Amino acid sequence: MPKPKQTREEALAFHMDPRPGKFDITPSVPMTTQSDLSLAYSPGVAVPCEEIAANPETAYDYTNKGNLVAVISNGTAVLGLGNLGALASKPVMEGKSVLFKRFADVNSIDIELDTEDPEQIIQAVKLMGPTFGGINLEDIKAPECFIIEQRLKEEMDIPVFHDDQHGTAVICAAGLINALHISGKKIEDCRIVLNGAGAAGIACLELIKSMGAQHDNCIMCDTKGVIYQGRTEGMNQWKSAHAAKTDARTLEEAMQDADVFLGVSAKGAVTGDMVASMAPNPVIFAMANPDPEITPEEAHAVREDAIVATGRSDYPNQVNNVLGFPYLFRGALDIHARAINDEMKIACARALAELAREDVPDEVALAYGQKLSFGRDYIIPTPFDPRLIYTIPPAVAKAGMDTGVARRPIVDMAGYEHDLKARMDPTAQILQGLYARARQAQATMVFAEGDDARVLRAAVAYQRGGFGRALVVGREEDVKQMLKEEGLTETATELEIINAANTEHLDAYKSFLYNRLQRSGHDQKDIHRLAARDRHAFSALMLAHGHADGLVTGATRKSAHVLDRINSVFDATAADGAVGVTALLHKGRIVFISDTLVHEWPDENDLADIAEAAARVARAMGIEPRVAFASFSTFGYPVSERASKMHLAPKVLDDRGVDFEYEGEMAVDVALNPDAMANYPFCRLTGPANVLVVPARHSASISVKLMQEMAGATVIGPILTGVDKPIQICSTVSTVNDILNMAILAACKVGQVN
Repeated sequence: MPKPKQTREEALAFHMDPRPGKFDITPSVPMTTQSDLSLAYSPGVAVPCEEIAANPETAYDYTNKGNLVAVISNGTAVLGLGNLGALASKPVMEGKSVLFKRFADVNSIDIELDTEDPEQIIQAVKLMGPTFGGINLEDIKAPECFIIEQRLKEEMDIPVFHDDQHGTAVICAAGLINALHISGKKIEDCRIVLNGAGAAGIACLELIKSMGAQHDNCIMCDTKGVIYQGRTEGMNQWKSAHAAKTDARTLEEAMQDADVFLGVSAKGAVTGDMVASMAPNPVIFAMANPDPEITPEEAHAVREDAIVATGRSDYPNQVNNVLGFPYLFRGALDIHARAINDEMKIACARALAELAREDVPDEVALAYGQKLSFGRDYIIPTPFDPRLIYTIPPAVAKAGMDTGVARRPIVDMAGYEHDLKARMDPTAQILQGLYARARQAQATMVFAEGDDARVLRAAVAYQRGGFGRALVVGREEDVKQMLKEEGLTETATELEIINAANTEHLDAYKSFLYNRLQRSGHDQKDIHRLAARDRHAFSALMLAHGHADGLVTGATRKSAHVLDRINSVFDATAADGAVGVTALLHKGRIVFISDTLVHEWPDENDLADIAEAAARVARAMGIEPRVAFASFSTFGYPVSERASKMHLAPKVLDDRGVDFEYEGEMAVDVALNPDAMANYPFCRLTGPANVLVVPARHSASISVKLMQEMAGATVIGPILTGVDKPIQICSTVSTVNDILNMAILAACKVGQVN
């Protein structure tokens, strides 16, 4: 699949909109009434203060300490950029904080310390100890990082973890376990060469030695060559601990007959000749970023039997720290751990290795656009595997309990795994899967409104994101001028701009349209205006004639007007089976509301059709539908003529014998709240509804816009289904990301009838 391209402008815009930075802080308790405020602060707050003063362990019960990690840096080793200083490191640390939340539901705050003095950093972090359940050190240069971490581990009673060291080491160890399993080798027998004697390299070697690798079989190299016993140049106490008794003096000499190469150094450090000199079935982890020591193509050119991993996402076997640190901290926090020890890191590595050997769920394969199975090109799980959250933390927690660092051991491990599953954010998984499917589809997408800056930015994002080709409808000089105004001048040569008035296909389009509309009061002049001047109709004609694979429109005109123009080319009315389904994403939940676009006042048969269409859309997005026919009444009370059709619609589905759950009529709180639903034990839904079929289009529109404006829900839709071709109609308040999401849905053919 094409690798996404990103520009400086896109990166800066991402960090600036809708608000500067990457996260907000929101309260987890009500803060609306005077009573709420008096409980949250004075005088009610005095009670937990007294409890914690009497018993400090209760801080984990009455505050957010038990789920709060500090990401701390001084910016002296920022990614591959070097010493940028504390302030310039803040975007990276914010990013690390949101990764904690995204992958393991761990709250995190970034703290940048403006000093290079290890003692000042140690004192600052120690003084903040009461606030946090764990400390994640990040991007601090060696050797200071070793000093800081070791002292903090000794002097603090919460986990302190330098991810640049141990995160890489854990994932490297997980991959190595499986690579050696495939090659039929034992770690204690392997000759291992590591290039790169910085924080990550030393941590990798220390961890694999604790897993059984023999000191005499391990050779570490740095820019000056092999670290051997007796060497004095460029040495420190951490390198000296791994000095080998060997006659080898260069990396090339060290790699002769080696079983394993681990690289955390620099691009091009390893040559094909070096790989050729390795032992049979060599394991090569070239983890330098952004470019590995040797690419998989270069390694396989000389050794087909090599198992290769890198740090890059566009190659198989990515050594990605996000597989480790969120879940290590999740397990450590949940036992109120005093530390993250080697046993917990090894447990994490082994759990990751075992997970990679299991059958890969369909949703993971779907997200990556390929079938994944354990083997030479799949030795490490993928970062978006939903099983990580409930597989890795229990292994870490158990190791912590077994080694005595747990303040509060977990008694019910099965219940703990169930709770972890509930922490997963299904919406992120759904969107990730859709984006991967779109990249696989490589659809040519028409963006009808080339005179709108949001549409142009979405078209650029679609094409640069590797999803396919973007066609923009508009006048070339106008589009290029707008691109220039938006700081996207270079894109003018990338995007294909289509002018309706000048296209070579205009006569064919007009002929098609005239044959379709001549008996609907349209003369030749009307047809010309539609085909040559109306961008919505013209774009639909492009789609109808196979000149594109999908269409996105509606950002500049009301949906009713756009749908009318679409209907001049396609059959997209209620009578034709067209339905609009809107997805609401909010606080980790997704609910589909329909019909939000087509049916004005549906009867019970229409409602049954809408339910089937909405269920089809839900399944296309990876959700098993549970449909509720929503009303102000619940199962016949209060009685109302207006609610009768909602009562009858489920009976229509009964006669049709559909293959999804449905129930109704029911009030929204009953449909969505399991406690309220429990009052009706005869209810056929096995859980809260995720599809709401509402009485009319106006109620659907009110529901969606109320959730969007008052609750801040993310809205995707209305998703048009029941039309012959993939057409998606945005709302006029759509953001660039909203428009891009609609293009992704069109590319994935979500809602298409097979």
